[in-house]
Amino acid sequence: MAELKTELKSVFTNAGLTVTETGTTIEGARETITAKWWLGGRKVTYRASCRLAEPERTVHFREVVVERSWGIPPPTLTVETTTTSGWKRSGTRTDVSAPGGGTLDYARVRDAVEKAVTAAGWTFHLEGGRLP
Repeated sequence: MAELKTELKSVFTNAGLTVTETGTTIEGARETITAKWWLGGRKVTYRASCRLAEPERTVHFREVVVERSWGIPPPTLTVETTTTSGWKRSGTRTDVSAPGGGTLDYARVRDAVEKAVTAAGWTFHLEGGRLP
């Protein structure tokens, strides 16, 4: 289990997430899109968590994209392509704005975690509809 935890932390770090560990849970977060100006702003944060269940050799994965805005957000051009199948959301979102912007790949972290979990001989379980 220790090797898998190390590998999952490495996957989160390589994806640019800030990693925290509590017992058998590994969490990561990253502000992927930021746009601020003097009237307000917008931030989009990607958060994910993995809970390792040793007896079943299962990793329970949760993810969420949270968008916050305050005041009057700056005018932004958003291009988004998504595919949804059950709880799996794939695709990208790109925001372009004079005071900022960024890109978010919805499936990048999930796919990397699933690959690492199956390579270690564990079962990957996506828990949709629940916050990390």
